[in-house]
Amino acid sequence: MKRFRHVLWATIGVALFLSMNLLVNFAPAHSTLPPTGVTNPAPAHKIPTFSSLKQILELAFEPGSSEFNTLVEADRLFLAGNTQAAEKLYRQVKGQFSQQTGDPAIPKAISDPEQLSGAGRVYWREAQAGFEQKLETRIFVPLQQLVERHPEFIPGHVLLVQALQDYGRGEEALGVLERATTLYPNEPELIQTEISALQTEEKWLESSIAARQFAVLYPEHPQASEFKAIADDDLGRYRSGIRRRLIGQTLLTGALSIGDLLLTGNVAGTIPAIQLTMLLMQGEAAFGHQLAESFQQRLPMVEDETIVNYVNEVGHKMADLMGRDEFEYEFFVVNDKNLNAFALPGGKVFVNTGALQKINTEAELAGLLGHEVAHAVLSHGYQRVVQSALLSNLNRVVPMGDLIAALVGRAYSRQNERQSDILGSRVLANSNYAADGLRNLMQTFTELDGGRGGVLTWLSSHPASSDRLRYLEELIQRNGYNRYAFEGVERHSQIQSRVEELFPQEEAGNAVEVLLAGA
Repeated sequence: MKRFRHVLWATIGVALFLSMNLLVNFAPAHSTLPPTGVTNPAPAHKIPTFSSLKQILELAFEPGSSEFNTLVEADRLFLAGNTQAAEKLYRQVKGQFSQQTGDPAIPKAISDPEQLSGAGRVYWREAQAGFEQKLETRIFVPLQQLVERHPEFIPGHVLLVQALQDYGRGEEALGVLERATTLYPNEPELIQTEISALQTEEKWLESSIAARQFAVLYPEHPQASEFKAIADDDLGRYRSGIRRRLIGQTLLTGALSIGDLLLTGNVAGTIPAIQLTMLLMQGEAAFGHQLAESFQQRLPMVEDETIVNYVNEVGHKMADLMGRDEFEYEFFVVNDKNLNAFALPGGKVFVNTGALQKINTEAELAGLLGHEVAHAVLSHGYQRVVQSALLSNLNRVVPMGDLIAALVGRAYSRQNERQSDILGSRVLANSNYAADGLRNLMQTFTELDGGRGGVLTWLSSHPASSDRLRYLEELIQRNGYNRYAFEGVERHSQIQSRVEELFPQEEAGNAVEVLLAGA
């Protein structure tokens, strides 16, 4: 066995030595970004245009209309601190959601079982007894009834999660926690349970985000510093894990390049993979910075200070609430007629002039930017590229490996879109903007989708727009998020006029598609 280990390490050493020499000898003199990083920006959302501004909020938002003037006055009242008067005006203009879920208020969280109903107290006693006796049916039946009828009872969620973990049902436990923390995001006992569950599943990035979100949103809470320390530690574990996987990928790629050299005399196909892996090992911020520089050089960038400063101001309001301050967030505007935006790793967000023209309010822009920043904060783009790098050699060792990689990527993206929708709306609700900004964009998507509800949802990289609209409405109503806050129609209208004056839509092209096609 010892001799085998010596041979193994010797082989790895030879592979690394030859790989690095091959990289130096065969790489081009002026290294460029690898195709994987350029041709698959993470994730680029194709947001279609629409024919009438009435399609959003079912209102006429044209400057000078009575609805527009009412919203302008409401915004002024809101900024002056007269929120009650502002809400009355907002309610005059804003319609109801397509699906009402009843009273949006949720019960105040409780921890004392004596505050439960009679049936609730019985469920709690039964569940505790079953837990002590390790009787599975006696645990789960009463606990599930309890959290359904009394979601405000925090110990019920905590015990259910603990029981699910004890019986090897970790993913179900995370599902329970997702619902509970959505209802009660400011309960430290729930957040601590969520963090512990994520750590058990070794989801270090997710646990770091959960801890940091609480610390950022509730900085005056006595446990805020404790949660921030947890966030920093778990982020370090996440980075270490990614680095180990990338080192392993480098060794594998080097070994395969040696095989190619011996069999075919050609190693050019493995050089981009090595380049990408080395770039990824620098970390999210450095990787995103290099990608952003490449995009800026190849896209028709908007340099007008008024427009760029506006987008930066709104974007940073969202980013400041996200909790990952190791990123240098930057927001860029692209001269492109399509209603589109995308995020690169490390907090680099690009928005089209078409988006600024089609979005009605500053709150909706904040919703869009919050969604994109959430992708960066949750490392969706970086993880996607890392996953692609780790799967890049599948087709060489597994039949139809490319198809497997493509399907994994699609399913991963659908989940990411939902996560970013929820986090973006949660952060929007903690700002001074109307909490339904992102939801109102989804209303447009649903109308353009024609009510089909996602015929090809399984193969789509995004959830059906109607599905997104439904769960965002439920999220806002269930948590009592404030829809009647700042909309920002006046300044946004001024920005739209400036965009139209400087960048007429008919002269713009689909810059992102041109970039990707030429990459």
